[in-house]
Amino acid sequence: MVSAGNGTNQNVVGRFAPSPTGPLHLGSLVAALGSYLFARQPGGRWLLRIEDLDIPRVVPGIADDMRQTLELLGLHWDGEVLYQSRRTEVYQAALKELIHRGVAYSCGCTRAEIARISSAQEDGEELLYPGLCRDGLPPGKVERAYRVKVYDEMISFDDGVMGRYSQLLSASCGDFVIQRADGPFAYHLAVVVDDAASNVNQVVRGADLLASTPRQIYLQKLLGYVTPSYFHLPLVTGTDGVKLSKRDNAVSLAAGLDLRRKGGGLLLAALRFLGQLPPSSLTGASCSEILDWAVAAFDPTRIPSTSAPFVR
Repeated sequence: MVSAGNGTNQNVVGRFAPSPTGPLHLGSLVAALGSYLFARQPGGRWLLRIEDLDIPRVVPGIADDMRQTLELLGLHWDGEVLYQSRRTEVYQAALKELIHRGVAYSCGCTRAEIARISSAQEDGEELLYPGLCRDGLPPGKVERAYRVKVYDEMISFDDGVMGRYSQLLSASCGDFVIQRADGPFAYHLAVVVDDAASNVNQVVRGADLLASTPRQIYLQKLLGYVTPSYFHLPLVTGTDGVKLSKRDNAVSLAAGLDLRRKGGGLLLAALRFLGQLPPSSLTGASCSEILDWAVAAFDPTRIPSTSAPFVR
């Protein structure tokens, strides 16, 4: 069993890593603020990474809008912004290392083929890859993607918000894709390589990525990387309990939101969503004043583990 713990708070390096496929929204705001507070309270660094590998889905101008939005909210990052689209050679090198070590292989299967053969899954769940190309491409198949081999090994870690989480990769996803058929490197490989390269040792993000974490821990093990501490924050939902999409409740200059006037109120509401208790004296305060209070008073133990609507 591979097991990962939470480490210490010394020399913390955290990050916020949005995808520019749509503007920041209320869920993004919670993730940005949460990761900022976790990193800043112990005096750590907070980095910004733009995860723009999926070029066809990137919305022009949104990455700039994201940076400007964060700046207006007082969420200032350390160092230069990292863009995944400029780092494909690094991901290629990691893929070659995995191939060289015999733990990654080319796959010629289409999604339709996998769906026909794979064991039945719940609607919306990932198909379990049946391993058709694990021992080499069958006759007539051509290389479409690369997968990493998984085995009957339980991956467990202690999440700082959600508690102990375990997953058997061979039963939940099977050998998973690390480079897609249409060219881009998969999220799991890119995020692991980037976190290691930036010395990120604290990952704070939404609970929708909790189930992805065992795959990333597994890749960290294969590549010899240190596993960060993980904190998965509750998701912002609508009143119907469904997770908000990027089209819902944008927190963005591009959406016409006056952040100079409303930014402080949004930060206060996000703090309350995270279980914090900002005093009424901060009503009408500037973003910088609110963040100064929040960093000093931040209590991670107050963060709820259940998703909820965002109350402004």
